[in-house]
Amino acid sequence: MFFGIFIFLNWTTIVKMDKKTVFRPSLLWIILIATLIGGLTSCILQPKEPQAEVIPAVPEPLPQNLGYEILNTFPHDPGCYTQGLVIDDGVFYESCGLYGQSSLRKVDPASGVVQDNIELDPNFFAEGLVLLQDRLYQLTWQENTGFVYDASTLELLSTFYYQTQGWGLTTDGTALILSDGTNTLYWLDPSTMQIVQQVNVSYQGQPVEYLNELEYINGTIFANIYLTDTIVVIDPQDGSVISLVDLTGLRPEQNSAMQGEVLNGIAYDDQSDKLYLTGKNWPNLYEIRLVPQTTATQTTPQ
Repeated sequence: MFFGIFIFLNWTTIVKMDKKTVFRPSLLWIILIATLIGGLTSCILQPKEPQAEVIPAVPEPLPQNLGYEILNTFPHDPGCYTQGLVIDDGVFYESCGLYGQSSLRKVDPASGVVQDNIELDPNFFAEGLVLLQDRLYQLTWQENTGFVYDASTLELLSTFYYQTQGWGLTTDGTALILSDGTNTLYWLDPSTMQIVQQVNVSYQGQPVEYLNELEYINGTIFANIYLTDTIVVIDPQDGSVISLVDLTGLRPEQNSAMQGEVLNGIAYDDQSDKLYLTGKNWPNLYEIRLVPQTTATQTTPQ
């Protein structure tokens, strides 16, 4: 204790000068400071244990070519010319097209029973559909007009307008992403419906056109190619196609004779990691799993 008091009293020599108290370091204090600085310097310069690099989780890259396996088959109303498909909280929302037959539906997935239905004016041909923040957004084909509904009641809330044709519609959680049948995808601000971004889609340097129904899945955009059995998986950053999904054999035989009754309905449930597909006037809706094409075991729909 006395040793400690001795050191404390020798930290400074107090000198009176011009009414100011000046603390002049004593020799002992200088030695103590030098010792402390030396210790701190040694700690700072001492090599530290290497730490593990923190790598953010990223989705696994998809194989270049994908096939599918059917996990479940559900009934689907063959009277619906499917233009857009969404699943949320165990319920399908579906946009059915054609002039005089267009509608917005809420459908029970297991039974295919339509729980609620809103018919559009016969002058509108319904197209893509997406859910964002409890609002359903529905496009029309050539009318440059879209509709916003309350998702719980299907009550029409507002109407919006856009310059292109309307084909497919999805969202990245912030913006609406629209296809118009060309190789261009448009990002729309949902508060103004103004285009805030656009990319041109290409595969191996060639433009990919007829982009139709869209679905945003794990940071990528899945798009039906109209009149084909192919879905392309698109990198939204640059529009490059990173995978091709071959759905040959999924189209029901009864729809094969009609050129337009093709695959056109993609819904992804991010809560259960389930992927659903259907098509225009198809009697079935399928839960599928994507697999490398070399190991795919395609089941012919009945």
